[in-house]
Amino acid sequence: VETLDAANDKARADLEQRLSTLLGPFTVKDFPAAGKINIESLSSSDVGFGMLDGLRHGTEDGPSIVASTRGLVERWLQSRAAETDADLKLPTSFDAALKLDAFYTQAIGSDAAFTGTLDFKLKTPDGADMAIARLGGWAQDVGPNYDQEVVVTLVKGNSVMIAEAPATPPVPKIAACDAVWTAADAAAQKLVKQAAGDSDENTSDAADAAWAKGDSDFRACMGKSLPDNPVFPALLAQAQALADHMAGK
Repeated sequence: VETLDAANDKARADLEQRLSTLLGPFTVKDFPAAGKINIESLSSSDVGFGMLDGLRHGTEDGPSIVASTRGLVERWLQSRAAETDADLKLPTSFDAALKLDAFYTQAIGSDAAFTGTLDFKLKTPDGADMAIARLGGWAQDVGPNYDQEVVVTLVKGNSVMIAEAPATPPVPKIAACDAVWTAADAAAQKLVKQAAGDSDENTSDAADAAWAKGDSDFRACMGKSLPDNPVFPALLAQAQALADHMAGK
């Protein structure tokens, strides 16, 4: 195992150097110039395998930017489109992929899934070709997730940058949306008890479906409610600032 780990680390270091040469200097305000390889493992049996080719500038817990190129992203999407596992399959269209939660889960996540709460409407910075911003969270299970991140993708020429930063200010709890989840969770829990008593696999599947729908309905409620919340202008400003900084402002 140690030999395999050492070989993996050596290969990642070599790829990191190649990416650094390909991508060139990185200068974005408030982010470190030096980056680390975004791919966490080159072994298909490990978590973090198959992530987007690029360099991550920043920390795992704080703001970070994954820098890549349009060519690398397009080739990566082609490999995702060829996946036989439906959960891993992505469209080859860059524009279409950026609208999907699965893109962020696979490109810049590793051990948790990204679920979007809402999309911000940004002003595309001067000189940039595209700026897309989303509010969402990373989690390993369904249910309310108030640890939200602002995720912004900026395309400028051949450069592609994907920034993520903890939402500032934090996203507040909204009672009406919590109530949506509480009702769904109660219905699912009832089905779980019924399935345990009857050994009914269909009932168990129905419980999972109830949780999934409750999660989706909760996020839809948050997405509808947040634009009218006092914190929203600051969140939008945070997303716009990330886009502007990546564009060189």
